[in-house]
Amino acid sequence: METLNHKEVINLLLQLASMLIMARVFSEIARKLKQPAVVGEILAGIILGPTILGMLMPDFYSSLFSSHTMTNIALDGFVQIAVVLLLFIAGIEVELQVVWSQGKNALKIALTSMALPIIAGFVVAYAFPEFLGVNINDRIVASTFFGLAISITALAVVARVLMDLNLFKTKTGLLIIAGAMVVDVVGWIVFSVILSLSESGKEGLGVWPTIGLTLFFTVFMLTGGKGLINRVLPWTNKNLAWPGGLLSLSLAICFLAASFTEFIGIHAIFGAFIIGVALGDSEHLTEKAKEILHQFINNIFAPIFFVSIGLKVNFIEAFDLGVVGVVVIVGLLTKYFGAYLGARFAGLKRNKSMVVGFGLSTRGSMDIILGLIALEYGLVSESLFIGLVILALLSSILSGPLMGWAENLKLSSSSK
Repeated sequence: METLNHKEVINLLLQLASMLIMARVFSEIARKLKQPAVVGEILAGIILGPTILGMLMPDFYSSLFSSHTMTNIALDGFVQIAVVLLLFIAGIEVELQVVWSQGKNALKIALTSMALPIIAGFVVAYAFPEFLGVNINDRIVASTFFGLAISITALAVVARVLMDLNLFKTKTGLLIIAGAMVVDVVGWIVFSVILSLSESGKEGLGVWPTIGLTLFFTVFMLTGGKGLINRVLPWTNKNLAWPGGLLSLSLAICFLAASFTEFIGIHAIFGAFIIGVALGDSEHLTEKAKEILHQFINNIFAPIFFVSIGLKVNFIEAFDLGVVGVVVIVGLLTKYFGAYLGARFAGLKRNKSMVVGFGLSTRGSMDIILGLIALEYGLVSESLFIGLVILALLSSILSGPLMGWAENLKLSSSSK
């Protein structure tokens, strides 16, 4: 059995320490500038990666991140676990009762906000695959992926923005949250299925068995699985050490679900996301327990993942202004107008529809995870991935001010 040697262990520990320290420094800077922590963490990765450190101090960068193959494999394992756990807590944030309470209006907004960017993104990528940087050998799947990538909303980021603007508990805020939850669930189901259809994807059980098992797993976990969790959680809270018992069992079922979906040919993140939804919707999972899970994952594993993004590509060498421009313009406009039209169809006034449009245009976490997986599978080029990261950063930075402006906008009665 091959193991890390003395120097490789030291190197791995230095990698993790430098990533966590840089992530903390820049997330605190971002917080003081009233920006999401993810913005600072991605910037920390760009500084630590080949873009800045690799250019200014190539020998030091190489000795820290590039010259130890076994260490890099171990670090990649940490990053994979971080992605699974991020999707797990994203699922915990999905409250099905909030979605049901908003009913048809949330569904209209969510589906319209997804339909326009998916269609526009697919058409652009399919028509200009070489320019945009999608895999020509997997043209349909890669083009569908691009449309899906620009249709995702960052639920955690938009929830924080709404809280900062005191809109979280308003009718408009609840519609945005419910819409974002629907987008997350639909988006990850679609992405998992199209990834299983990809020529670049791993071999699974075959397309139709994989789709059938995915649907069965989803329905079961949100019905019978949720009922089982509701029986187990009270026993766990009563008989096991708290919060240690809850943490260990929650992460165990997360990894079991992730391994199951990975086995059937759907990415592990989907299993983690669905089990998160089932667990988070349980009446026996207290807010304090959710907060412990969030703190544990968001302050340890999330920074490792978001910093690792900057280590994957050189943001200067792979930067293509044309590709970035297309991704940002198509991504921002189609998502905004899709959500805006959905809100208008749902009967909201013009300025409230604008708030919904800007709110659901917020990216920053899930779409980056999706983009990184597509990059690893060879569906997209580094230039297109950089465009998606920049789209996420811009939308995260702009969404708060734009939502605040739209909320306070005075409109004439004719435009209501």
